[in-house]
Amino acid sequence: MKKNPGYSWIEISKRVHVFRAGDDSAPQCEAIHKSLEVLYSLMAKEGYVPDPREVSQNVEEEEEKRRLICGHSERLAIAFGLLNTEAGTPLQVMKNLRVCGDCHEVTKMISKIVGREILVRDANRFHLFKDGTCSCKDRW
Repeated sequence: MKKNPGYSWIEISKRVHVFRAGDDSAPQCEAIHKSLEVLYSLMAKEGYVPDPREVSQNVEEEEEKRRLICGHSERLAIAFGLLNTEAGTPLQVMKNLRVCGDCHEVTKMISKIVGREILVRDANRFHLFKDGTCSCKDRW
């Protein structure tokens, strides 16, 4: 069974920016990945470990699974939003698929670390992440 590719988009300054899972051609790609690495480092200090079960591709190596999950489209869009908006500005991200469990946990942690509200609309519902929690109360 072939899975649809994950896409996320975010509007900044009246311009919509689209991100595809694993996309290395995105605007500010290098800065996005550096920003995510900083966030992952901070999250690791809080006990975060990527969950390789969330990788939909048939990959054997754990390190490759971690790399793939860390490139999910909503993470790229969130990092882009953090880089291109003023501190404290809420972010709004749309996603064509359901948010995976690992991205849900990561977005909760990012909201706490950066002190921002992050609204993510996935294929099923709205998730409002704030101060390390989600409006769905982790039942989605």
